[in-house]
Amino acid sequence: MPKSETIFTCSNCGAQFQKWIGRCLECGKWSTVSECQISNVKFPNGEEVKHASAKTTTLNEVAGKNIARVTTKIIELDRVLGGGLVPGSVILLGGEPGIGKSTLALQICDIVANSIYLSGEESVGQIKLRAERLKITSPTLHLGNDTNVDAIVATIKEKKPTLAIVDSIQTVSSDDAAGEAGGQAQVRACAGKLMEAAKSGQTAIIIIGQVTKDGAVAGPKTLEHLVDTVLYLEGDKFHQYRILRAVKNRFGSTDEIGVFSMEENGLEEVKNPSAAFLSGRGEPVSGTAVTCVIEGSRPVLVEIQALVTKTNFGYPQRRASGFDLNRLQVLIGVLGRRAGLPLDAYDVFLNVVGGLSVDEPAADLAVILALASALRDKTLPDGLAAFGEVGLGGEVRPVTQTKKRLEEIKKMGFQFAVSPTFADNQKTSDLKIAMIKNVREVVEKIVK
Repeated sequence: MPKSETIFTCSNCGAQFQKWIGRCLECGKWSTVSECQISNVKFPNGEEVKHASAKTTTLNEVAGKNIARVTTKIIELDRVLGGGLVPGSVILLGGEPGIGKSTLALQICDIVANSIYLSGEESVGQIKLRAERLKITSPTLHLGNDTNVDAIVATIKEKKPTLAIVDSIQTVSSDDAAGEAGGQAQVRACAGKLMEAAKSGQTAIIIIGQVTKDGAVAGPKTLEHLVDTVLYLEGDKFHQYRILRAVKNRFGSTDEIGVFSMEENGLEEVKNPSAAFLSGRGEPVSGTAVTCVIEGSRPVLVEIQALVTKTNFGYPQRRASGFDLNRLQVLIGVLGRRAGLPLDAYDVFLNVVGGLSVDEPAADLAVILALASALRDKTLPDGLAAFGEVGLGGEVRPVTQTKKRLEEIKKMGFQFAVSPTFADNQKTSDLKIAMIKNVREVVEKIVK
């Protein structure tokens, strides 16, 4: 007879313990740890069961297969996916509540023929109302409402759709897993069954997952290692623009982004992001600078705004929106030490216009210019854009794809570019380029 051992398992996250505890040490939930039995299966002679070794083959013996992608005809989405939907793939679409995930999924279903939209959050009638608002009239779109993953899998296998939407993974549960819907154990179990259904039937499945600001328990972070592609829809729901970004993609690059605008009829593509992010600029004021960042394979111009005011308290405030706060602190220190513009007694507020989050070091130089302009209350020359990485020694270092940035700056009608010196002097006609070496030189020549 096989021997059994007693362990205690958390029904929320699946963590195992040797003794009972009231609160799970992994996920922090109370009263989710319960006793269960596990068996060590052995042969009658006492030897443990051993599995046969897996069958392997060489790379050259594997037959190649050309997979035809299903294009969504949404250029920004296809760009992020790497050319379209791959049959049999599972895509996780994450984002904060209200950002537009369900809207984008329903718009995809309207374009891809033979699609099915299965929701655990809305009734079929509610989905119909949203479809009417978005002017979706696809005759091949099927709607369903269910929260049992086995029923959803059975529906997918019966209908054999080209695309299936599951909205959302937090509302779906499985009878084979413990815990309530949305728990880590349930989320993993449901995702595993959906993966099996996708691979066996060549149906592309998009799983919608909610993201909290701290990213998580039972959120999309639990599923990232299971699915083929992870997409995040970013942006502020109070702003117009949305950024679709791939953080994992087995069938394409993770460098591309898609830019959308939230309109009355749903999400619309933004084919010229630079023009969109620079729209609405008024008369030049102090504290504003334009930079060029590379998002994926294309350059994007964005405006950076800085506000510097005398602090009313002993400790100055630093606030940043769309820019790393720690990086801002470093640049403030460099500006004070290397350029002679101390900000110790000033509150500093920095904002990237349009809701885009700028992580590239190439924006450092524009931040320096915006801070110096705001401190001295001097307006930067009209038609000027700057890019370059700033080091702790105050030096301005070259960045990648300089020529592409300069061409984008020229295309958007700018006459001046401030950039670090680089080996290959990439000249661009009708564009005056100021080569600089350090932040002191920038402040003295540009912000007079």
